Amino acid sequence: MSDERLAERPAGEADEQRPPVRPLDSVDRDILRLLRADGRASVRSVADQVHVSRANAYARINRLLEDGVIRGFSARIDQERAGHGTSAYITLKIVQDSWRSVRERLRELPGAAHMALVGGDFDVLLLVHTKDNRSLRDLVLTRIQAIPEVLSTRTLLVFEETDLDPEP
Repeated sequence: MSDERLAERPAGEADEQRPPVRPLDSVDRDILRLLRADGRASVRSVADQVHVSRANAYARINRLLEDGVIRGFSARIDQERAGHGTSAYITLKIVQDSWRSVRERLRELPGAAHMALVGGDFDVLLLVHTKDNRSLRDLVLTRIQAIPEVLSTRTLLVFEETDLDPEP
């Protein structure tokens, strides 16, 4: 946001500290769509595009931040141009009830971009970006498999990525 700086809320904020979920109307959804496409859009620009006053847009964006709907603003990165020639999804089977400790260890990994606790044939899905295949190999074999609660891993190389977020 370039007009006014809006406070960002930390991701993973405790649920008991968050207000109850409020329904979103079509203006809220339009604001979210615009900010997803360009997180640096000014409040004035957002207001103009959704046909509300600047004060109304500012209040709505702040409410979306306070409610935890908007968790922050970020940049989309071209991983190859940023020096990460290899990307992979790594699936992990972990010891039952060890998610919290495994999550903390995975957060420390260089190149870890996203992780999710999932149901199915494996327990954790981890997206990593590394310089090259050798770095990926080292990450999996010496860092991830060294975590005591990790029972097994499977590495899926990413050949091509497509960003599904709308372009600005």
